[in-house]
Amino acid sequence: MNTAAIYHRPDSEFAYLYQAGVMHLRLRTAHADIAKVSLLAGDPYLMDSEKWDQKPVAMHRGLSTDLYDFWTAEVTTTHNRLAYGFQITGVDGTQIFYGDQGCYPVAQAKKSYFKMPYLHEIDRFKAPEWVKQTVWYQIFPERFANGDPSNDPEGSLPWSAQSPKAQDFYGGDLQGVLDHLDDLVDLGINGLYFCPIFKAHSNHKYDTIDYLEIDPSFGDKALFRKLVAECHQRGIKVMLDAVFNHLGDQSPQWQDVLQKGAASQYADWFHIHEFPVSYQAGRNFEDATDLTYEVFATTPHMPKLNTANPEVQDYLLKVARYWIEKFDIDAWRLDVANEVDHHFWKKFRQVCDAAKPDFYILGEIWHSSQSWLNGDEFSAVMNYAYTDAILDYFVKKEIPLNKMVSELNNQLMLYRDQTNQVQFNVLDSHDTARLLTAAQGNRDLMRQVMAFTYLQPGVPCLYYGDEYGMTGGNDPDCRKCLVWDADQQDLELYQFVKALIAVRKQYQPILSEGQLKWSIKESAPDVLKMTRILGNKKLTAIFNTGQTTVSLTQTQPVILSQQITLQEQQVQMAPNGFILY
Repeated sequence: MNTAAIYHRPDSEFAYLYQAGVMHLRLRTAHADIAKVSLLAGDPYLMDSEKWDQKPVAMHRGLSTDLYDFWTAEVTTTHNRLAYGFQITGVDGTQIFYGDQGCYPVAQAKKSYFKMPYLHEIDRFKAPEWVKQTVWYQIFPERFANGDPSNDPEGSLPWSAQSPKAQDFYGGDLQGVLDHLDDLVDLGINGLYFCPIFKAHSNHKYDTIDYLEIDPSFGDKALFRKLVAECHQRGIKVMLDAVFNHLGDQSPQWQDVLQKGAASQYADWFHIHEFPVSYQAGRNFEDATDLTYEVFATTPHMPKLNTANPEVQDYLLKVARYWIEKFDIDAWRLDVANEVDHHFWKKFRQVCDAAKPDFYILGEIWHSSQSWLNGDEFSAVMNYAYTDAILDYFVKKEIPLNKMVSELNNQLMLYRDQTNQVQFNVLDSHDTARLLTAAQGNRDLMRQVMAFTYLQPGVPCLYYGDEYGMTGGNDPDCRKCLVWDADQQDLELYQFVKALIAVRKQYQPILSEGQLKWSIKESAPDVLKMTRILGNKKLTAIFNTGQTTVSLTQTQPVILSQQITLQEQQVQMAPNGFILY
């Protein structure tokens, strides 16, 4: 038995309150090393009377990675207290007890139990229920639709599908979004994620000038208030993007620093090492060297905010509260969230919860994010690590099938179940090449990878225009204008995306909360079978990622499919095909 691989940590993603009075427990062991795990658990004050330490309960072997197996159990508590330990039997016959002070042979077991002293409901990780039911649609406002040419920035180019340059303007605005809300309803969208709409110098608006004003080229507050109301009337939630890591260099605060130096009332709002502030121009507009102040990445035009400063905190928390209370937004997406201190985000969460109890907070973090997802900061993160594994296998062909499954399972075991249910799954965005371009124009492959992703835990997000077959490489090419001429749109792809969204919404409970099981056969390494199970309900999907047609037996009604032919109970599935039943 590989005891070094055995791991558990109380009060973490390995032991957490899932629902009131219901604990979820996990145990990690080396892959294929353990034959059986039994849980001994109960109220620490009632061990003598209930003798629960003599009543082992079998744990379930759940997800596995290439290194580990994860065992799970659900425990109901009566008095919100729990003590527990694990009896582990190896495939070699070895038996041990594993508790708070490590591993012991069963015969010599020192019954030092793990403890959850009291399960406080206020500490339970809570995510808004509505998020699990949402299919998001990301809008880059400057390129979605031009509904009001009168507010176009000076020098705006004619609306077209050409590849934009980094500093081009085309006149997209909030009126354009309002004009097309019914198109989004037809598609099945019930959540809009807006890239920043606040006053800023650039077309992307991540260089904020004023967080309390709508950028004039997008419209005004009255228009935004109307847009939110119209969205809510249609059952659509609204999420705004905010950059609290840095300001734009055109902001009045930074301009004051430039003019007054160390004497500026805002000098401590930033991380400044030397006055007057200066830098040497780098390779392009977004690059600099020899900076005397902290910035986002290497751009001199985005000075980093000192969020440990109480004045900065008060200002940003006022912003957070303002757009919730005055405009009834439903969520914040937080740019560069991993570069802001945890102390500030804890305050931010409290402000948002007080303003709207079922509020959703999404952090932009591209890596493992456990410290932000304990229930007192974010609801979820943009789940790039999860979807990267999907793209690496399906699209880039850089990893084998078993490695993708291992990576997905590993990501799921980093977080609580209720966290996984609201993670934000993106296949492309304003920061990445578009999915169809990454798939080298292969629409069958695009549809296959979308279907696979929409069946995963978490909530899917569609990047604007993907439903019409838009293409584009990395930023800024992924930010083209959406072409509204039907003759230039892939309407067949649109109908597929519409059908896929309908499936996601129809089977949402099982896709959000159901168990995930994989089936991979060595004899068919390019055929992936996955099953989602919730109670007595089951969904199964099979994907052919190889280069040859495969034969399958099919007896259940087909819910959604691609590249298949049915002959009685036999299915012929061509490359890039899938079937859901």
